[in-house]
Amino acid sequence: MVSDDAPDAQDAATALHHAEAMWASDVASKTLGMELREAAPGRAVLAMTVRPDMVNGHDIAHGAMIAALADSAFAVACNSYGRTTVAAGFEIDFLEPVRLGDQLVAMAVERWRRGRSGIYDVAVSRDGIVVAEFRGRSRTLR
Repeated sequence: MVSDDAPDAQDAATALHHAEAMWASDVASKTLGMELREAAPGRAVLAMTVRPDMVNGHDIAHGAMIAALADSAFAVACNSYGRTTVAAGFEIDFLEPVRLGDQLVAMAVERWRRGRSGIYDVAVSRDGIVVAEFRGRSRTLR
């Protein structure tokens, strides 16, 4: 007899497999020092430490670096089903300043997915404090 949680475990293993396959070719995220920590169906967790080449003229993390981390977590989450899925758009709100040496963690969660479209939220945090909120819209390619 198969346990009730076997499909979930199988889905999680499959999602991790898809995430790791995509991650292996993601040169941009790796160049920024991102680390894939978790992947499950419609979910992902990535981390990145802010380096000296990531701060702006105000000595805080450049917004594009925070957006890149959130976007990468979004990409892993929406590609966890094994179908090539791209961003149709996103918006991000910066809530707290981020500084050199801060370790950021981006947690992506699927909110809605129908047909070829999806909506994903990503919370970027530092030491448990949310520093940015990202909402991405996905589109699965035919």
